[in-house]
Amino acid sequence: MKKAFKKIFKTRSRTHLEEEKENMEYTSTSNANHVLQSEGIEEGSNKTRDNLAANVILNHDFSRGLDSWHPNCCEGYVASATSGYPQNVSARPDNYHAVITNRKECWQGLEQDITTRVYPGPTYTVSATVGVSGPLQGIADVSATLRLEYRNAATSYLFIARTSVSKGRWEKLEGTFLLSDMPDQVVLYFEGPSPGVDLLIKSVTVSDPSSEFRRSEEGFETSTNNLAANIIQNHDFSGGLDCWHPNCCEGYVASATLDCSRETPDRSGNYYAVITNRKECWQGLEQDITSRVSPGSAYTVSAIVGVSGSLHDFADVFATLRLVYQDATTSYLFVARTSVFKEKWEKLEGTFSLSDMPDRVVLYFEGPSAGVDLLIKSVEVFSTTCSKFRTGSIEYVSGGKEITLNPEFEEGSKNWSGRGCKIDLHDSMLDGKILPLSGKFFASARERTASWHGIEQDITARVRRKLAYEMSATVRIFGNNVSDADVRATLCVQTSDHREEYIGIAKTQATDKDWALLRGKFLLNGFPSKVVIYMEGPPPGTDILLNSFTVQHAESRPPLRAAKVVEKVDFGANIMKNSNLCNGTNGWFPLGNCTLSTGIGSPYIFPPMARATLGPREPLSGRCIIVTNRTQTWMGPAQIITDKIELYRTYQVSAWVKIGSNAAGPQNVNVAVGVDSQWVNGGQVEINDEKWHEVGGSFRIETQPDKVMVYVQGPAAGIDLMVAGMHIFPVNRHARFRYLKEQTDKIRKRDVILKFSRSDSRSMQGISVEVRQIQNSFPFGSCVSRSNIDNEDFVKFFKKHFNWAVFGNELKWYWTESEQGKLNYKDADDLLNFCNSHNIKTRGHCIFWEVEDTVQSWVQALNENNLMAAVQNRLTSLLTRYKGKFRHYDVNNEMLHGSFFQDRLGKDIRTNMFKIANQLDPSTILFVNDYHIEDGCDGKSSPEKYIQQILDLQEQGAPVGGIGIQGHIDNPVGSIVCSALDKLAILGLPIWFTELDVSSSNEHVRADDLEVMLREAFAHPAVDGIMLWGFWELFMCRDNSHLVNAEGEINEAGKRYAALKQEWMSNAQGHIDEQGQFGFRGFPGTYELEILFNHSEKKNLKTFVVEKGESPLVLSIEL
Repeated sequence: MKKAFKKIFKTRSRTHLEEEKENMEYTSTSNANHVLQSEGIEEGSNKTRDNLAANVILNHDFSRGLDSWHPNCCEGYVASATSGYPQNVSARPDNYHAVITNRKECWQGLEQDITTRVYPGPTYTVSATVGVSGPLQGIADVSATLRLEYRNAATSYLFIARTSVSKGRWEKLEGTFLLSDMPDQVVLYFEGPSPGVDLLIKSVTVSDPSSEFRRSEEGFETSTNNLAANIIQNHDFSGGLDCWHPNCCEGYVASATLDCSRETPDRSGNYYAVITNRKECWQGLEQDITSRVSPGSAYTVSAIVGVSGSLHDFADVFATLRLVYQDATTSYLFVARTSVFKEKWEKLEGTFSLSDMPDRVVLYFEGPSAGVDLLIKSVEVFSTTCSKFRTGSIEYVSGGKEITLNPEFEEGSKNWSGRGCKIDLHDSMLDGKILPLSGKFFASARERTASWHGIEQDITARVRRKLAYEMSATVRIFGNNVSDADVRATLCVQTSDHREEYIGIAKTQATDKDWALLRGKFLLNGFPSKVVIYMEGPPPGTDILLNSFTVQHAESRPPLRAAKVVEKVDFGANIMKNSNLCNGTNGWFPLGNCTLSTGIGSPYIFPPMARATLGPREPLSGRCIIVTNRTQTWMGPAQIITDKIELYRTYQVSAWVKIGSNAAGPQNVNVAVGVDSQWVNGGQVEINDEKWHEVGGSFRIETQPDKVMVYVQGPAAGIDLMVAGMHIFPVNRHARFRYLKEQTDKIRKRDVILKFSRSDSRSMQGISVEVRQIQNSFPFGSCVSRSNIDNEDFVKFFKKHFNWAVFGNELKWYWTESEQGKLNYKDADDLLNFCNSHNIKTRGHCIFWEVEDTVQSWVQALNENNLMAAVQNRLTSLLTRYKGKFRHYDVNNEMLHGSFFQDRLGKDIRTNMFKIANQLDPSTILFVNDYHIEDGCDGKSSPEKYIQQILDLQEQGAPVGGIGIQGHIDNPVGSIVCSALDKLAILGLPIWFTELDVSSSNEHVRADDLEVMLREAFAHPAVDGIMLWGFWELFMCRDNSHLVNAEGEINEAGKRYAALKQEWMSNAQGHIDEQGQFGFRGFPGTYELEILFNHSEKKNLKTFVVEKGESPLVLSIEL
């Protein structure tokens, strides 16, 4: 995903502010304007490497204004710099500096495209003189960064240098960079100070000092050209398919007459490979490169690819490595992907490195659908790093991606320190009972007096913002009679505006018996002034032992392929044997030593949720399984269904269940799916009577199991259980989508009549009209956190796709008052200001949270009177500060799952929270909010229980104005979700999905799940808004639920979301009729109207708004 940059340049007259900038004190001891000028290269000289020691920056001293420079989403001008130099250093008459002003974001600054003047291999030095001015208290950080843009890939960023600048002083900013490959665009830019602070820049130099050594030193052993030999044999197919192998398909070589796209000129030879008769998308062309690659080196891959055959749009082509090991395991390493249109060549580019050496390394090309021919020519793989090479007497060392220094303590405790404690180094402990798992040493963090004490390392200079990093550590605990405890890896980040953030990376249960592996990922959004990674967690007095701790840039992994499409799926077919019990209990067996028998008296009709999915069916038999002699809760009827299950297929579960008369209190009955050693919830219901109840749910299996067993369990031991009409069947989601599209059209669209008039008497009939919707007014929102808005890529996606926001944690009580009496609303203020500036409406989440584990310790320690006072203070503080600013509030989160305040302050406290909130801010709508309402898998939170809770609150006078369904759901089934919505709709309150997310390791399946939820919600008349609980990887509450990968690439789920948003935009075109009208049916929102006058071809653009409503909307349009 590439950023779009708005370039603004304005000239301004001299002001007193500029005079102040000119009187800044220069703190360097050298003249910053003594730089080499690339503009001075003689006409006709060749741009060889000998020239590259010159400055590659054009107009480096701003003597030509802002020529070759571009302010990035801000404004800039050039001022003269006639003063401000240190003593004994004279200023030249042509001294100037750039002033970058009207900056709204910290990343806005000044940039120059240097693509044509840099290349991979050399190390470039960067030097600039920078300053700041404006409303600044203290210091500001200024950074130099490279923006690297690739075709068909996400933009990446390369940190170069950072310096701290005080107001009224010039500082030197210095750093280096090296390109491992050649992007399509390389842009150097300066950024960093807070919004509102002007950035001042003069005398920018970028040069390659190593080119001097290449010119002057003799006898070098290896040049960069020698290092970059292509390791692919017969790379241009001039030798036919020699060294290449079609993988389970056929291939031949043809002459290269295919037209190349203008963007990708054909520089290959005269041949290309045609891979045909492909029956699967993974079939393609491969070459074994085992003997020509080695671990530790970085390789760039480049190929020209195309497609041909039965293709209507475009196809994705992948480059992948197949890694085969001696133990017969095979893994796959994603290298690159590009989208290719029929009969157009495209360049496929990527990189890879090997962390170890497999027994076999195979590069292959794959991707297009079966039946589409894959075309390949000019394949190149170069090594961009080597362990060591010499140039004259200068030795260079390159490669290496390790962020933590001394990761296995081979250099003692160097680079490590204690965070609030002491650290020691060991080769063993307890007379050799504790030994390193790897290497020779391990460290211990001892004399810990707080849980956050541990071992730390400062990694500030080695991490870059907006890059994903993976950490891995080997840990255990020791001492204080603690046998197991949580050990966490945490990031402490100090931001450039002096905020401090703590980012949890990973957590594991460590023991005193053995080493445990701790793994996680993190990403920095903003511009940190300091980044420290550390271990913490166990109780005070317990030592943390650390054997190794590595942090590396997270390598891109290929997404899992779309689930295999089975030609004939018998949707709705029951995979359970003898479901109607016509053959007694044949096919069933008792789990445990309970007894199974059959009886009669069960319902004849299908349970409603199954009936909604399957439609009319034959009646059930009226027979049921009776389970007696149950001595454990898990005992019940079971079947093995291993050979009936298809991976990634969503299955709906349905049954009637009943419990015996000897139950004391409510009992949970659950359909469990045992998958090898784990179990999956297939549906749950709470029963408190002797009636038959529907249990419904769903499940999906995503890894190949050895054994799958379904069984019914749940009531307490000794209670009989009855089960009837048990069905498990695959769900046809797309069949329901067709129905939902029709429903959406009925309930979301409105008839619109445009009634045209004109001042003269000429006829309007036949004038062409085109209507385009530019915004749908339905609320689509997302969770956002304070650190997210420091990432301009996040902001760009957020503004494009959402019109509502909810804060992740920043409004919660434990965030705004973590310590009693110390209020912190700064993060919430920042987020609210951000939303207001972009016209994004906000929900307030949440005033209170009823689940005890989420209540801060000081609140839990209060007695009844003090707790009541604290509740009142919280309400008054929050709702008076933000009166009228939040459209909704979740008043007391998750009251079906917690009772902290009710247990301590009585049942009336919940009602009083709503009443007081309404008194303090009558403009906001007050919501209940809870989870598992819609999926059938939690007996505590069925729609019926939620309805009863809401009715109870309303009867006590609570002004409940909306129903929040969180929507953290797995393998959703439309009819089950719709059933819950139908039940809740009887209350007549607006329903919002407030925290929607779906999770699957396969992004194609995740996209399907998301589509189910979005279509069900948007097609239901009671749903008034949909909020996602985030969309960016590493900033979600659940793994594998993101729409955008950590470094900005939109995945299949994100593409599906965008496609649905586009589907829900209305467009129409036609002609004005004889009544002077044009009618269409469209979604509420903002429209653009284009009128084409056929006699003069004159276009006229207008905008209009369609409000939500049922009756036709008539709008008058004056031509």
